[in-house]
Amino acid sequence: MANFFQVWRRGLRLVVAIGAGAVAGSAAGVEIGWDRLAGFDFEAPAYEPGQDDGDIKAQSVRQIPAEIAQLDGQNVSVTGFMLPVRLKEGLVTEFLLVSDPMVCCYGAVPKVNEWITVRLADGIEPLMDVPLAFAGVLRVGPVLDNGYLTTIYEMDDAGPVKR
Repeated sequence: MANFFQVWRRGLRLVVAIGAGAVAGSAAGVEIGWDRLAGFDFEAPAYEPGQDDGDIKAQSVRQIPAEIAQLDGQNVSVTGFMLPVRLKEGLVTEFLLVSDPMVCCYGAVPKVNEWITVRLADGIEPLMDVPLAFAGVLRVGPVLDNGYLTTIYEMDDAGPVKR
């Protein structure tokens, strides 16, 4: 396990590496907190063999509060913790931005409204266990894969926020 200084040095390398490529302050859009994104009960619909995807999507949409649904298509920034899911040449290109560093496959299982699937415009070095801010256009709505709900939040062409 990395000690504090190892994590800090990796964070410093990340900041130096992204430098001018980072999204600056006001260009990052509206800052949204997990108190809003995860601040409502959401029960993922159970998958039933042969069930119509439209039913699963409708059940999901009904659970998303109007104030959260209105964030769809908005340029936002969100701070959370990186859980890489796709790398290219050693750089993270897709990850889950989660609300808490203990939310992962080995810790507490997150609720579907406690993560954002983030796809980066440019890959970055993996940096976990430290809070990171990312900005991009937030998509709010159910995403299915083979009949299973995989997420309700996505951010494409995202980039790190320079603070």
